[in-house]
Amino acid sequence: MNSKDMPQNSTSFAPGEESQATSPRMVNADNQGRPLVVVHDIHKVYQVGQTRLHALRGISLEISPGEFVAVRGPSGSGKSTFMNIIGCLDRPTQGSYELVGRQVSQMSTRDLARVRNRLIGFVFQGFNLLSRASAKRNVELPMIYAGLTRELRERRAREALHLVGLEARMDHKPAQLSGGQQQRVAIARALVNSPSLLLADEPTGNLDSRTSIEIMAVLQALNQRGLTVVLVTHEPDIAEYTSRQIIFRDGRLVRDEPMSNPRDAQAEWASLSLQNPDEDY
Repeated sequence: MNSKDMPQNSTSFAPGEESQATSPRMVNADNQGRPLVVVHDIHKVYQVGQTRLHALRGISLEISPGEFVAVRGPSGSGKSTFMNIIGCLDRPTQGSYELVGRQVSQMSTRDLARVRNRLIGFVFQGFNLLSRASAKRNVELPMIYAGLTRELRERRAREALHLVGLEARMDHKPAQLSGGQQQRVAIARALVNSPSLLLADEPTGNLDSRTSIEIMAVLQALNQRGLTVVLVTHEPDIAEYTSRQIIFRDGRLVRDEPMSNPRDAQAEWASLSLQNPDEDY
């Protein structure tokens, strides 16, 4: 990915409606000044045989629209459990969770699935792409589940791939793409239903340091367009690209602080690309 491929001024797309090329909208975010995520006194307890394991102990916090938040902590700290709860993949044992003003902690399984599909985009460490499908087809998958027409699916997939700088490779299969390109396909797939919240679980975990900067540059560019991003990572240097760090330990929130001077991944990636302009990542 060369610096000219970065989606700094790319055309975005509107959620759930026909695209308007003149003034499209990518993010389905709350613009009423309310927090996007509100968790209050969240506890999570797992019963393993006769043992009760406390994964989360009284977590309360808010995340506002447009924030770029890193969630850090050692193994077993509760950060992944927290991600699963705000991603509607699990329910708290106690406490409440609101997403875009909706109380979701007690929703039915069907309603939680609907929230995940419409309001949340997921990016995982392992890409989770279909090996026999093209990049465009992989990006279309969430829209197939949402019941969108083929014409709308194809247009949104093209626009999402353009947004992450991969419009020239939309017909390539995963084996024909680098690790960074595969993760960008996964990011495009997470965007096509215009989520309010993008959850990235160790998105650089399988990537080398150079490609990690590439992916953080994409996430920063999307955040600058208004997308709220929550990133789980165990790497302090990756967290330095975000604007806020939340640190867990033993199921408790032990630190929540803004980053006064986040690193600029887009500038770093542009500099690396100029050093090796003919390399393709």
